[in-house]
Parts: sequence; C-alpha cells; structure tokens
Amino acid sequence: MKSLLIRLTLGLSEQDVTPEQRVHINDFLTKKYLTHKNNIYKFNSKYRAGTLGLVQKGTAYLNVIGELTRDLFIGDGDLEEAKEGDLVISQRLLGKRGAPSAKIVEIVGRAISYSIGYIILKDAHASLVDLKTDYPTGVEITKEELDAYDVGDVFKIDNASYKIMEKLGNISDPKVDEKIVLAQYDKHDEFEPEVLEIATSFEAVDASKHKKRRDLRDLAFCTIDPVTAKDYDDAIYWDNTNTTLYVAIADVSEYVKPFGALDNEAIYRSFSIYLPHRSIPMLPRKLSETLCSLQPHVDRLAYVFQMKLDMNSLEVIESKVYEAIIHSDRRFNYEEIDDFFDGKLKPVNDKEKQIFKDLTHLRSVTNALREKRLKLGYDFRSDELQMEIDEDSNLKETTIAEETPSHSLVEDCMLLANKEAAAQFDRGIFRIHEPPSQTKLQILYQELAGIGMFIDIKTSIKETITAIQKQAADMNLVSEVDTLIIRSQMQARYAPLNSGHFGLGFEQYTHFTSPIRRYSDLIVHRLLKAINNNDTEEGSYVLRNIEALSMTISEKERESSSIEGQFMDRKFARWANENIGKEFKARITATEPDFKAQIHDEIMGARLNITSTGDIVLFEDVMVKIDRVDIAKAKIFASVMSKIDV
Repeated sequence: MKSLLIRLTLGLSEQDVTPEQRVHINDFLTKKYLTHKNNIYKFNSKYRAGTLGLVQKGTAYLNVIGELTRDLFIGDGDLEEAKEGDLVISQRLLGKRGAPSAKIVEIVGRAISYSIGYIILKDAHASLVDLKTDYPTGVEITKEELDAYDVGDVFKIDNASYKIMEKLGNISDPKVDEKIVLAQYDKHDEFEPEVLEIATSFEAVDASKHKKRRDLRDLAFCTIDPVTAKDYDDAIYWDNTNTTLYVAIADVSEYVKPFGALDNEAIYRSFSIYLPHRSIPMLPRKLSETLCSLQPHVDRLAYVFQMKLDMNSLEVIESKVYEAIIHSDRRFNYEEIDDFFDGKLKPVNDKEKQIFKDLTHLRSVTNALREKRLKLGYDFRSDELQMEIDEDSNLKETTIAEETPSHSLVEDCMLLANKEAAAQFDRGIFRIHEPPSQTKLQILYQELAGIGMFIDIKTSIKETITAIQKQAADMNLVSEVDTLIIRSQMQARYAPLNSGHFGLGFEQYTHFTSPIRRYSDLIVHRLLKAINNNDTEEGSYVLRNIEALSMTISEKERESSSIEGQFMDRKFARWANENIGKEFKARITATEPDFKAQIHDEIMGARLNITSTGDIVLFEDVMVKIDRVDIAKAKIFASVMSKIDV
C-alpha cells in the first residue's frame, strides 16, 4: 500500500495501474481523494497520505509522504482510530491558525506491514508479545493455542489483520536470526516458479545472433572482485596507447524487460542483500550468478562505457556507451591484484602478462584521478566490519576490511563510469548527496571540541573537514572521527533531478555499474538505451513514474542496509551472552543522549549500552564487563571497569 500512496502523491500514470491498484484507486476516486487529469492519478490538494507518528494525549504528527513536505499536526478528536505506525489518508484543515494541521479520514494499512512476535512467560502465564517492545501483539490467540507453543517460539505477524503468518523458530536457536531480520521486511530468498521459468528460458550467448552489438572480445577485459563473489557486474580494460578506459557492465536490461513477473520481482527486491554467510539476490541466480555475470572465458552481453581521457587534465574528452559482447580473459580477486602490485604474483601466460601491463598503466591513471577527486570530495575511512559465522550460525570471528590499491583502482574506474552516465540526461535517476545543514555541523563541531580538538572554521566545509581529519590522524582517531562526520551529513539517496554529490565532490552522479544487484542501475541502463536509440516510447515509460520509483528505491536501500546491520547485531548479542561477566577492551562511541561503546578486542564491532560509566569521555579506551544480554532485542549491556592508559 505504501508504494501506491507514494505513486499517488507524485502522480501515477493510468497505463501503469495494476489490477490490484485499480480497486483502491476507484475507491479513492469515489471518495474524492484523487484527481484524474491528463491520464494521471494524483492526490487532491486537500488530501495527504503519510505515516502517523507517536500518539500522545490524543494528538500526533503525520509524517507526510513526499520530499520537502512539512509534517501535519493531528489534533485531539481528529485521530479517529489511528495508531502510531498506521498508513493514513488525511484531509488538510485549511484556515486553521497555528501549525499546518489535518484530520484522519481513512486508515489504509500499516507503515510496517509485518512484525515479529514471540512467546514469553509473564506472571507465570504465556503471552505473545512484540519482539521489539514486549507489548502485546494484538493477535487474538487462545490459551490453548498459547499452551501448544514453547516459550521463546517466534512468529511473523501480519500487522493489517493481526494474524500469525508463520512460525519462524525459537529465539534460543541462532538460525532463527536470519529468519527474523528477513521476515520483518517480508524479504525472501525463493523466487516464484513463474519468475524462475523466465530466468531459465534464456539461451547461452551466441555472438552470431547479436551482430548489431560491438564485438569487443579481442580486448583483454578482466574482473576484480572479492574472493567470495559470485556475481561479476563489471569488467575493465585500459587501452594505454589511446588513453581510453573501457568499463563493461553486465547487460541485465537485455534479459529483464519492463513489466512481467521478472521485472516486478526485481522492483520489489530492488537490492541484493549481503549477509556474512550468504546473499539474497535481487535476480534469480541463473541470471545473477551465471548468464548476466561477466564470468571469464565465456562470451557475455555487456553495456560498455568507452571513455578517452586527456592525460594532462584527467578529464574525459570523449565518451560513448553502447551494447557489446565481451570475453573476459581473467577473473581476479582483490588479493591477487594487490599481490601483483607488491611483486608477489607473476603472470603465468602471455595473456596475463598483457593484462598486468595494462593494470600497471591503469593504476597510475586511477591514482591521479583519486588525487584530483579528493581535492573536492572526501576520503572517509570508517571501518567496514566483516563477520564470519560457523555452520551453527554463531559468530566465529570478525575482521576489519582494508581498502587496498586494488580496491582503489576498481573504485575510481566505476566512479568515472557512473559520473559519465549521469552526464547523459537531465531527468532520470541520480544518486544525490546534499551538503550537511549548519545545525548538524555545529553539533559535530561541539562533539569534536569535547574530545580536545581545535575546530578552525575555514572558508569552505571542505577545508574545515580536511583540517579536522588531519587532527584526527594525529590523535589516532581517523575512523572514529570520520564516522562522526558521516553521521552529520545528509543520507545519500536516489532522485529524479540532479543536485550533486557532496561526499564525492561531483556535480552529477548516478549508479550505472551494478545492475545485477541494484535496480537503480537497471533503470539507468534502460534510460541510456532509450536516449541512444531515440526510443521515445521506452524513454517515456522509464521516466513516467521516476519520482515515485526514486523514493521507493531509496526506501528499499535503507531496508537492505537495516537487515544487514541487524543480523550482525543479533550475532554479537549471542556471542556476548556466552561471555557474561567477562571483561573486554572497548572504545566509547557516544556520550549523548546515552553512553555507548564498541568492543575492540578478540571480537571487534559489538555495540554496547553502557549502564555504569564513571568519569569517561568520547573515544576513550576502557575495559568493560558484559553484565547482561537481551537476545530478543539484540542488545548488550555492559559497565565500565577501568580506563586503559595509552
């Protein structure tokens, strides 16, 4: 329902209405919530849709759907039966003094469609409560039904009907963690038979059937990915003689066409989800890990950006994007390329010898591109935690991922292609990142001053933050300070119109290079193809609901990120539960509004709620004792035992 409300807020074309949506639209038209002009359905100016915020003393604020829209005050008597988290349609109360206000006219669903309940013993009686709050779930369940379950049994609950959808397992079983984080966002690994049937219907690539594509099979493309990767989105080739970079991207749009079950499922998922032990792909594995994946030694369809660079200015002086066939000669992992750069890996044949020679030239180019980029953009170095879990789904070890020369080489190739793709259109899907507000910057400066940093406000935000980062390096707090800087910024998101990318320092930017795992990139491919082919019909389709699609994809991205983070929190909680009473090294990561810390010991990254502090300050190193763990909520509580003298 929320997706429909977003589309109706921004305008939904009549030709894109599904049979399921038609029922609601006809109902809304009858009630005069909508207008219907020029074949576009849109909320009447009197009405707004949104999510109801915290209800206090019979009043609340409505978080209105749409960008740059103010929340509406819902006064006493205007709530109807709406509760916090409800999706509602409201009627604006015009001419009323004070803050913009409205009254609820209809409850159409819940903002969070599904929740997780589990059984606890309360006053010696079994009770089904919400996993996050311990409040009753609202599910009607008899004593006999409750008694048939075990304490700790976990369930997925439909928040609209307040019915149990399925039993997920028991909270005592570590394997239930994955089911919990996926179920609350209604994510699933399995694909419907209709989707799988489409995915398996494609034939292997036969170059003779693609004569209109540019044949680049003679170029020495290679892929460079993590050692565990199975889906290879991108391949690169550097032509040093002509100072031209080729970035070949899996041509997913050749297989996933608009409309139909496969595209609908891709839109619904929007992103692949990466858990420590496995991935939940956006596309069926037959496509994501086989036919679309740019595997070595096989022909693959690709969408290629060919970019000629001026080696003095490092600007792209000529670029073109086109459909091609490539034949990747080698699949490398990052460690192999780093070993080559360190002189530890030698070519085993003439083809590898040529690839290594090309990569050596390319490395000097990407190093120069990076140096130029960082004069305007930022180099944020917050730690990326990697977690390994065992076959029983328990935490085994953690490591901090390092950014190495191989990562930097690939990153700057992809940034260049993404940047060039964004320059091809004025309206589409941009990846935007607005500058931080002055209010957030002032809070940041106050936090940093509290740890003894001298904040010298320069003539630009770039100069000020660069000076802060230099001080952080001198204090050995690079990652911690960069994390605070990142928190002070706006969240990057997708938008139909360009407003630049503050973090990268780019005037325009989009996502072009990962269509196997991001739906946004697939849309950009479709749009670029429509532009290049002068296909106004396809271009019109892509752009028709681009505002709603941008907002929906941004929301799906946040969901995917939350799932990945919450899963790791649950693994940390189970580890901590086995270590109650033990002491570990930790670093204080927050002092307002509550004290929090992060373990920096044999296990790294576990987030702690500090209950007993003493005289400690932000980023101070301390010894903590794990006091208790709430497995259901994945929260670890600890007390500070002593400071660590550096």
